[in-house]
Amino acid sequence: MTTRHFLSLMDLKPDEIRSIISRAIEMKKELADGVTMDLLRHRTAAMVFEKSSTRTRVSFETGVTHLGGNAIFLAPSDSHIGRGEPIEDTARVLSRMASLIIMRTGSHDRVEKMAKSASIPVINGLSDFNHPCQQLADLQTWFEHRGEIKGIRVAWVGDGNNVCHSWMNAARLLEFQLVVATPPGYEPDQGLTRACQEFVLLTNNPAEAASGADLVVTDTWASMGQEQEKSQREANFAGFRVDEKLMSQASNKALFMHCLPAYRGVEVTTEIIDGPQSVVWDEAENRLHAQKALMEFLLTS
Repeated sequence: MTTRHFLSLMDLKPDEIRSIISRAIEMKKELADGVTMDLLRHRTAAMVFEKSSTRTRVSFETGVTHLGGNAIFLAPSDSHIGRGEPIEDTARVLSRMASLIIMRTGSHDRVEKMAKSASIPVINGLSDFNHPCQQLADLQTWFEHRGEIKGIRVAWVGDGNNVCHSWMNAARLLEFQLVVATPPGYEPDQGLTRACQEFVLLTNNPAEAASGADLVVTDTWASMGQEQEKSQREANFAGFRVDEKLMSQASNKALFMHCLPAYRGVEVTTEIIDGPQSVVWDEAENRLHAQKALMEFLLTS
């Protein structure tokens, strides 16, 4: 049986994405009803995290526990990857002991190297190029609140970063329109933009992106590793804050999402993130349910 990995949303077919989301919603209800699972009983997930985390770490560790398994967290100081061991060698060793690898890293080629040498599923918990687990949670949140996503209009306002890239992949797979508004010089990857051009539009005008949108999404302007650029980025992103004025450009039934952590008063105002259009807390919780469904899919497909 061929090992399935999840490094990008493009590793799934549209019907598989919908199936995972449907299962995630079902698992969410089962958890509330006290249903227990033993898919990972006597099995271990190795969590190789080269970047700090709150939601990704807690949701995966909790999810593995809910599935009856055990998660081992490996920070750079806890493994020989941090001392120069090739990723490929670590992948081969972990494949002999664990059932699953979750990797959170910087350069995307590192998680690709892990998957190439692993004989067990590898999940991308974040890389500099995309954040597909976050995308599954975001999609689940939309489906729970509004139903089918095909044909809707989504506004991305902010940096053309890894989360933006995952939204772009989602747009072409699930056939909705994504309008990406970034300051000049902060546009998403050009190659990915060309691949998604049928469903993704670029602009430097946040109001244009938000106009008539069914969903408005943003993220921090300075991601991990960009802290030294924070002051310059805040200046360059002036006018890209999601506030009441910008949200008023969207549909009156529009939702607001943010993958967190959020810097209130910077990329989004407190009134919006805590307001009635915000589904941010459902979105954060759904990391747990979407990832449980994903793990089940990878281990049983």
